[in-house]
Amino acid sequence: MNEGKISFEFRSNLSELDKLHRNLEELRKSLGMSKKAIFQINLAIEEVLSNIILYGYTDKAEHLIKITIWDQNRTLNIRIEDDGIPFNPVEAKVPDLECSLEERQIGGLGCHIMRSLMDDIVYKRRGNKNVLTMKKTIEDT
Repeated sequence: MNEGKISFEFRSNLSELDKLHRNLEELRKSLGMSKKAIFQINLAIEEVLSNIILYGYTDKAEHLIKITIWDQNRTLNIRIEDDGIPFNPVEAKVPDLECSLEERQIGGLGCHIMRSLMDDIVYKRRGNKNVLTMKKTIEDT
């Protein structure tokens, strides 16, 4: 961790999620974050990465997904950049949580979970990249 900022890259493969867990645990310890906060952050990032890996590419080539995390006045900023198809999770339709599981439409639940766990989410398309920035207030241990 360099001055409260870490950056790492993932290949577009679900097996890379273990790397996420290791990096976030180091971050939690260095910033004195609660296990609850890091669990929520991990879940939100995992939802984003899973969606990118499973639905973000039209080819089978390996792509890189970059994550940068930094602390700014006890607010954790998480920026995720990928070169997948344009997708704004902030505008994703909220799933109908009232209907039964059998009747529920597929899709949207991961975006809903991410939005409910984070304090702020901003999406931008820069050139050929999706840039998603999420913020979460750090809870101390």
